[in-house]
Amino acid sequence: MSSRAVVIAPSLLAADFSRVGEEIRKAETAGADWLHLDVMDGHFVPNISFGLPVAEAARRATSLFLDTHLMIEDPLTYGPQFAAAGSDRVIFHIEACEPPEGRVKWPRGWALAGEPTAAGLRRGREIAAAIRKTGKAAGIALNPETPAEAVLALVPDVDLILVMSVWPGFGGQAFIDGVVPKIAELRRGAPGLRIEMDGGITPATIGACARAGADAFVAGTAVFRQPDPAAAVRALREQAG
Repeated sequence: MSSRAVVIAPSLLAADFSRVGEEIRKAETAGADWLHLDVMDGHFVPNISFGLPVAEAARRATSLFLDTHLMIEDPLTYGPQFAAAGSDRVIFHIEACEPPEGRVKWPRGWALAGEPTAAGLRRGREIAAAIRKTGKAAGIALNPETPAEAVLALVPDVDLILVMSVWPGFGGQAFIDGVVPKIAELRRGAPGLRIEMDGGITPATIGACARAGADAFVAGTAVFRQPDPAAAVRALREQAG
């Protein structure tokens, strides 16, 4: 388990978009530490969510730390733009660094079979540097079937690793238990970084992730879709220990 304080980051993707400002204030009142923004382009993942205008609006609406997760094919172009739009951290996928011929296509998305190629690693470092040049933090994400070793070479270039515990693209999916051992591998290889979990995080799944070494948790439906979001955040924090 990490010695860092647990962070709960409600995902705006699960909010009611007819009243986004109210939903963000609800997350603040509930005790959220960060606000998580899931950006999807319809290419890297089979869905489209929202873009720069929503990130800019979220920045105007809150002083919460904006944790932006780019599930897109071109993070080099758009990573710095989301940083300039007000994101405090921009997270990109290791799979998006690799050319399509170097990826493994699964029914639900992309994965790497092991370490990235030299070209993929160079691109990952280039993306992280471009984000950091704006003065904001960079993070690296990996999909459920991508092994831990795929991102460990980028540890010096980022301040957070995001582990997908569902296939990215849609909210409300069930947690994939098989990712838990990967958390412990990442914690051993990146003892100084935040490790964030995204997908299917509930009071029933958060404890195993925390015990394995994760210390930041994205929760969408488990917060925004609950009758008492404050109680939901407390329950998550308590179960994470």
